[in-house]
Amino acid sequence: MKDKAILIEMLFEKVESYTKTSLELYRLKAIDKITDVFATIASGMIIALIIALFFILISVGLALYLGEVLGKTYYGFFALGGFYALVAIIIAMNRRAWLESKLNDFIINQTFKKKDNVHN
Repeated sequence: MKDKAILIEMLFEKVESYTKTSLELYRLKAIDKITDVFATIASGMIIALIIALFFILISVGLALYLGEVLGKTYYGFFALGGFYALVAIIIAMNRRAWLESKLNDFIINQTFKKKDNVHN
C-alpha cells in the first residue's frame, strides 16, 4: 500500500513537472512569435523612414523646379501639395482594400509561419 502511495506521489510530481515544462514551452514560443513580428515591423519602419526621407528631398527639389518653371517658387509647392492631397484622398478612399487587408495578412502570416530550425 505504501508503495502505491509513493508511485502515485511520483506520478503527480511528473505530471506537475510536465505541465510546468509545457507552459514554459508555450510561453517561449509565444515570445518567439512576438519578437519575429516586431523585428519585421521595426525593420520595415526603418526602410519606410529612409524611403520617406528620399521622397521628401525629391519633393522639395521638384517643388523648387516647378516653381521656377511656373514663375514663382511657392507655385511649385502649391502644385505639389495639390498633387499629394489628391493622392492622399485616393489612398484614403481605398485604404481598406490596399492597406488594412495587406497589414492583417502580413501579421497573420508572420504569426503562423514555420521556422526552418530544428527547435520547433
